[in-house]
Amino acid sequence: MQNRATSQKQTGPKMVPGDLSIALPQDARTAFSPISVILADDEKLASDELAYQLKSFPDIEILATASNGLEALKLIEDLEPDLVFLDVQMPGLDGMGVIRKLKEKNIPLPYFVLATAYDQYAVEAFRWEALDYLLKPVDAERLSLAVDRARKSLAERAKPIVPEPAAPASKPTLQRTKILIRAQQRNFIVDAQDVVFATIDDGLITVVASNIEGQSNYRTIEELQSNLDPEMFWRVHRSYLVNIHRIKEVIPWFKSSFQLRMDDKKQSEIPVSRVQTKRLRALLKL
Repeated sequence: MQNRATSQKQTGPKMVPGDLSIALPQDARTAFSPISVILADDEKLASDELAYQLKSFPDIEILATASNGLEALKLIEDLEPDLVFLDVQMPGLDGMGVIRKLKEKNIPLPYFVLATAYDQYAVEAFRWEALDYLLKPVDAERLSLAVDRARKSLAERAKPIVPEPAAPASKPTLQRTKILIRAQQRNFIVDAQDVVFATIDDGLITVVASNIEGQSNYRTIEELQSNLDPEMFWRVHRSYLVNIHRIKEVIPWFKSSFQLRMDDKKQSEIPVSRVQTKRLRALLKL
C-alpha cells in the first residue's frame, strides 16, 4: 500500500491572495484527463497482474493498492479515486462491505469494478450498483471493455447539469459578516473576512482567523458554509472550508494533486480533494 508523504518541500506557482474566484467551472473530462484508480485485492499476484495490464491504458493512473477491505475503505476516503477495482472476497471487510460502509458514511462513491474467481456474486454486485464485474483471471479484452465503460460513465457524470426553470424568489439565506469563536473559555466575535479557514475533526469545528484560533458552535461544515459569503468561502475538501482571499500559495502534492498554503500565522497547508483538484486545474490552467 502506498503511503502519503508527510511533508513537502517543493513549492508551486505563487498566487496572489484574492485572485481565486469561487465561480469555478464545471468539470470537463477530456481525452487527456487521467482516470484515478485504486486496486484492492488480498492476493498480491492478482493485484500485480491487474496493475501490469492497466499499464497499457495511458489514461489510467493507479493511486494506490490495498490488500484488504479496511485498507481499501481508508484509501477511498483519503484519495477519492474515480474508479476502484475491488476484489469481492477479502479479509476483514469484503468488497460489498466496502461499498456498504462508504454509503453509510455518505461518502461520494467512485465507480466500482468488482473482480472475483466466482461468478455467483454477479447479481449481488449489480445490486450494489457496480459498474462492471470481472472474473479472474482477468481477460485483456474484457478489461478493455470495463475501462471503456468507466470512461463513458465518468464523461457522463462530468457533463454540466442543465438548470431547471428558476423558482419564485425566496428569502435569501442570511450571510453573516461576523462569527463567534470560543477560545480560552471566552467568546470572541471576529469579522468573517478575517477567517482564514475552518476544519472539522471528530464533530468539532475549529476556526482559524487572523489573530485567533478556537471552536465554532456550528455543528457541521455545511452549516457554517451556508451562513458565509459563497463568493469568499470555498469547500476545498470535505473537512475544510477556506477563505479564497487568504490563499497564499498552491503547492504540487501527492499523485498530481495540490495543497493550499494559507495566510495564517502557522502557514497551514490544506489538502484539496481530488474533485476540487480538477476544478483548480481548470481554473488556474495547472
